[in-house]
Amino acid sequence: MHRNLATVGYRVIGRSFRQTIENPPFLWHLNCTRRNGFALFRALSMAAPIYKSRRLPDPDDPLSLMKEDGVAVCSHMWIENFREPEKTVTNLGTYLRKFELWVLAYQKVYADETGSYLPRNSIQRSALEDLLALRNAVLDDRFKWGARLNFHIKSPRDKTDYEALSKRKIKAILTTTQPTPFQDRIVQEVLFMILEPIYEARFSQKSYAFRPGRTPHTVLRVIRRTFAGYLWYLKGDLSTILDAMKVGMIVNALMRDVRDKKVIDLIRSALVTPVIVTQVEEKKKKTKRKYQKKRVLAEDEPKPDPYWLDTFFGFAPEEAEKVPSWGHCGILSPLLANICLDELDHWMEGKIKEFYRPSKSDVIWNTPEGEAEQGNTSWPEFVPTSGPDKTRKIDYIRYGGHILIGVRGPRADAAILRKQLIEFCDQKYQLKLDNESLPIEHITKGIMFLDHVLCRRVVYPTLRYTASGGKIISEKGVGTLLSVTASLKQCIKQFRKLNFLKGDRDPDPQPCFRMFHATQAHTNAQMNKLLSTMVEWFRYADNRKKVVNFCSYIIRGSLAKLYAAKYKLRSRAKVYKISDRTLSRPLKEKKGLSPEYQNMLRMGLVESIEGLRYTRMSLVPETDYTPFPNNWRPDHEKALLEFLSLDDPKTLEDQQSCIKEQGLISPQDYISMLVWNYKRNAIVADQISSIESDDDNADAENQGTLLKSSNENSDRKSEEEEEKEEGVTVAHM
Repeated sequence: MHRNLATVGYRVIGRSFRQTIENPPFLWHLNCTRRNGFALFRALSMAAPIYKSRRLPDPDDPLSLMKEDGVAVCSHMWIENFREPEKTVTNLGTYLRKFELWVLAYQKVYADETGSYLPRNSIQRSALEDLLALRNAVLDDRFKWGARLNFHIKSPRDKTDYEALSKRKIKAILTTTQPTPFQDRIVQEVLFMILEPIYEARFSQKSYAFRPGRTPHTVLRVIRRTFAGYLWYLKGDLSTILDAMKVGMIVNALMRDVRDKKVIDLIRSALVTPVIVTQVEEKKKKTKRKYQKKRVLAEDEPKPDPYWLDTFFGFAPEEAEKVPSWGHCGILSPLLANICLDELDHWMEGKIKEFYRPSKSDVIWNTPEGEAEQGNTSWPEFVPTSGPDKTRKIDYIRYGGHILIGVRGPRADAAILRKQLIEFCDQKYQLKLDNESLPIEHITKGIMFLDHVLCRRVVYPTLRYTASGGKIISEKGVGTLLSVTASLKQCIKQFRKLNFLKGDRDPDPQPCFRMFHATQAHTNAQMNKLLSTMVEWFRYADNRKKVVNFCSYIIRGSLAKLYAAKYKLRSRAKVYKISDRTLSRPLKEKKGLSPEYQNMLRMGLVESIEGLRYTRMSLVPETDYTPFPNNWRPDHEKALLEFLSLDDPKTLEDQQSCIKEQGLISPQDYISMLVWNYKRNAIVADQISSIESDDDNADAENQGTLLKSSNENSDRKSEEEEEKEEGVTVAHM
């Protein structure tokens, strides 16, 4: 029996434990099986930990793949692309394989899905394994956009067991409109993190929509800074390009700078894969409104947008209202739209150079390069009046699918440019434009852009400057400024769309019934947030005080009508009488601030009611006229360019040569001089110490010779005294 057990043990161990069998302890235990079969089990139990300790690390372990920080990888990509912006990118597979980018994308999508940030060390191992499976599926061309039932990774909020669903539910999932799958959003985020730094280094400085660090406020400041002095304006709407575009045109635009097959195929499949959309049937009018129970949000469910933010989104201007959404590209769609329209931006930059014809008799823009500051550098928005022969110049700006072109010169130049622009859009984008879609308007009529009206204002300032000899001269000048004012007509239109008022000439506020069940404190707080956002939106408008005061009047009247209906006060006058002009007093008490309410407020049993802001025009802040710098760039691009300039060895050489020319000492020379002085002082100190040691040795030798001589003298004296004593003794004898 023991022999049979031993032979079975040999077969069980097999080839996998061959290396561990050769170990002496294991052989000793195995030889014992001839005497005792239970020794085999000891040997097996001993072999397992030995084998485990020598096992190699798993290359597919997600924890072992996270070697770097995802933000550091993204920063490296931005630096490399801004260092060589003209270089064609051929191999993006190395970044697509980096698991750190996938983890960072998972964190972003998780935050959008649940409304809370998930730290990297808090991600569960099962989620990391699913994320690794998704990455491998993308690399192996097994990933499919728009999956409905088979997912590599599921949303943390999705608790559905798809294997246990009935046929009816599966059919409903496959045939109705569903939200974008969680795994699709992760892949979109990874592709966005890879492609954005590549194209941000190549994009024109004339485009401002869907780009980091560039906002509508930036566009308004650029227009005020650089469009002063233009008489004719071309305003075009190319937003039909954002609705749909041929897949071949998008892929060709991508392949101008990116030649990676895997990334191109991923985006092509996202554009080609059909999106299942069901038509929503018109709801029948309900005869009787049923009671609706309030829905309680789950713990991991994000809260919906507050009322004030949802209302402010209704004020979005026409140019910023449309966001492209192509196929399954998701957040990649705005980036792809900018990639396609970037060729138009560069074409217009060439036209700006072509149409520039300087005139020496003009006060501004009279240099051949056209890069000199216009007029007074301390007041660049002011354009002084010049003679009949003016410099011909054009400028261009694009926000999304809307373009604005300013022309300084005759109307014929604007007509020629419009004709060339129509031909370019027809050839490049197959977009049929006509003269009506690209009207030529004079500045005196007012140009509407981003809900702000651009118009010319003639001013007569007193210009002071220092002449030769230090004499200050004051002269009366004549010139124009570009006035940027918020459109009250557009503001009324937006309020009417949100059901805040009715009427055009004499707008009448309407009650805001969406806040009917909210408390007075909560309603006032929501409206104050809306007003604060409106104040910030009209920050650069010349009529900021007027338009914000009008918005405050509409909102205050709407709330007064709401409170009159809620507390049965019949009119706004009674509401203002009880609750004050700012609606800060409680309306539940007939007398306003009653002593009972004051006592409850001190004890913290009721909410303090915040009054409405900006009820008077004097409370509205002034317009921001901060000078806008020429050749402006966002802060992140400034930091990148400064880092690259400091990292360039040529910059260090230029600094050293400049310092030498001025006869100054560079920091490196100063440090080397300090080191040389330190070494010299050390050598001098060594020499002094050696001299002192030599002197000490000489003094010691001298002292030794003196001691020897004194000893010899004392010996001689003692001998003479002994001889004298002997002579005295002999004489007595």
